[in-house]
Amino acid sequence: MPDVLEHRAGVPVLVCDPAGPPVATTQDALDLIGAAFLGAEVVAVPADRLDERFFSLGTRFAGEIMQKFVNYRLRLAVVGDISRHLAASAALRALVHESNRADHIWFVPDLDALDDRLRATD
Repeated sequence: MPDVLEHRAGVPVLVCDPAGPPVATTQDALDLIGAAFLGAEVVAVPADRLDERFFSLGTRFAGEIMQKFVNYRLRLAVVGDISRHLAASAALRALVHESNRADHIWFVPDLDALDDRLRATD
């Protein structure tokens, strides 16, 4: 399935294909942002598409990617099981906790949880 623009909980969301290309560079993130400009407010990226460096905060890759979305006023939802990354990093656990308390970057286990989150922000 290609990346597709869907209305989820009344919000336009670019739902990225789990089998799509990896997000391994800031340009890859900018490509998703460009695709979202077709009308999305949220980009839902499967966690498995994110390069492993995203989950290793010392690389600063996550910060670069997340900042791109904030700069373009798009919300980013990382969708999927990241428990093994969380188990390995207290810093990542703190980032996920703080991100999920705010409105720009969310880490959710699945699209149903994203829908719940979107409904809660209305």
